[in-house]
Amino acid sequence: MGTSSDVPALRRGLSILRVLAGRAGPVSAATVARELGLPRSTTYHLLSELEAAGFVAHLPAERRYGLGIAAFELGSAYLRHDPLERLAGPLLRKLVDRVGHTAHLGVLHGNESLYLIKERPGRPETLVTEVGVRLPAHLTASGRAMLAQVPAAHVRALFPAASAFLRRTERGPRGLAELRQVLRTERRLGWAVEDGYVTPGFASVAHPVFDHGRRPLAAISVTFRHHCANEPAVCGQTWPELAAEIRRTADELTSRIGGRRP
Repeated sequence: MGTSSDVPALRRGLSILRVLAGRAGPVSAATVARELGLPRSTTYHLLSELEAAGFVAHLPAERRYGLGIAAFELGSAYLRHDPLERLAGPLLRKLVDRVGHTAHLGVLHGNESLYLIKERPGRPETLVTEVGVRLPAHLTASGRAMLAQVPAAHVRALFPAASAFLRRTERGPRGLAELRQVLRTERRLGWAVEDGYVTPGFASVAHPVFDHGRRPLAAISVTFRHHCANEPAVCGQTWPELAAEIRRTADELTSRIGGRRP
């Protein structure tokens, strides 16, 4: 069992996480020590422990620290509880009624997209994206909508090797360099598009939902039938009108959970 002496260390560790979460980018250990009034040696020790547990990521080339994957997953786990689903359900139902296609709420679970809610139109189309299904995040529109908004170091940690880039069709990023290029393009676009990456003959458009720290913790996507005349090449369509409807819903959910857009 731990002793009472562990409590101050725990509190200091949590304080470090709050400092990192409140910054737009990685910070130096000196900055952390100065803001919390901690000795340098104590700061480095706590950062090392947090890094070992996955809550902090060390960027040696920059001599800075940022939030690690475990911290990101902890934030994502919050959204898997009933409050989020209760808030999102009615909004997705209204979105489906407006656009006439299936809508999902998904979160990142490691390097996968986990679907929490699925709302279907009166005449639903057969899809593999059922509630509880996990799909490779680099292939799904919802996954990339979130990945496009996280630091490059997080993306690299989620996809450390070629084996992480699973395939379902002939389409989709085949490696980290290609994924980064797709994410840069979709970040500029403002939304993510998946055209036959998961299931041939279907496409998806997605927008992220943000928390109070302007971090992506979920995504809303709409999936519909789409057959490209240029098979097997990607058509290059981005469906801006549909994207605008999805953003409207994503922004409303962001507001309801007390979140803020970047």
